[in-house]
Amino acid sequence: MEFSHKSVLLDECIEGLNIREDGIYLDGTLGGAGHSSEIVKRLTTGRLIGVDRDQVALKAAGERLAPYKDRVTLVHSNFSEIAAVLDELGLDQIDGMLFDLGVSSPQLDDAERGFSYMADAPLDMRMNRQDALSAWDVVNTWDRSELKRILYEYGEERYAPQIAAAIDRRRAEKPIETTLELTDVIRSAMPPQALREKQHPAKRSFQAIRIAVNDELGAVSRMMEAAIPRLRKGGRLAVITFHSLEDRIVKSAMQQAAKGCTCPPEFPICVCGKKPQIKLVTRKPIISGAKELEENPRARSAKLRVAEKL
Repeated sequence: MEFSHKSVLLDECIEGLNIREDGIYLDGTLGGAGHSSEIVKRLTTGRLIGVDRDQVALKAAGERLAPYKDRVTLVHSNFSEIAAVLDELGLDQIDGMLFDLGVSSPQLDDAERGFSYMADAPLDMRMNRQDALSAWDVVNTWDRSELKRILYEYGEERYAPQIAAAIDRRRAEKPIETTLELTDVIRSAMPPQALREKQHPAKRSFQAIRIAVNDELGAVSRMMEAAIPRLRKGGRLAVITFHSLEDRIVKSAMQQAAKGCTCPPEFPICVCGKKPQIKLVTRKPIISGAKELEENPRARSAKLRVAEKL
């Protein structure tokens, strides 16, 4: 499959990173290398480190970045493991990091990956196909109460109890094997008014299961914890999120790092000694404009936050 992906908030990311031609930059969610190809064009003696957990994406990115291979290092890893990636490369601190947390269009559109509720495929949803846990395991082996929890928390699905119960009943007869089987079960659990909504009835549930399979929220928390200490003074961190749960984690981590002192408000003086690590370049998230939304509807939920190391 050809791996091509329309980069979201591309100009805003490049501006936010404030790229120096001799700097070292990390794209922790390389995908089709749309953002990375614009970063690397601006480097002369600098270096780009591209990280992705998807081998298909890495191969495609390698081909796209081939003209700049003298200044590019590609790494197969999860973006939450950036501290280990930098340690392996002998880099203590770098000049900028970018994380685009959306599932790439090729992953969604490739039916056999099992991300889509629109095409029949085995229940997979693994971003890294070497991982053990798949959507089949979540759907067929996780406890009903845990299914209800992830549907409600990760998918913000108001019919989570009914859907979890329907999955539990169906799998008791035989395992749910494919995406369209799962979609049918979800539909069967929802009231008629929900089925008439503009949004596909399975969208929220598929999002929830995908997040659980790939530990997406845990990965975002670990990434934010690791990224800020590994930036040089003046280095920039740019993060694009696509749903409220991710954005909440990123926003909270940036606010905490920008705040410094964690003493209770009633303390007359600071006793914790913590200093601000970053300043917020964007007080409010940057969102896509009308032109980008017209060209790429998937950008409608994207939010970009940028911070600078002090």
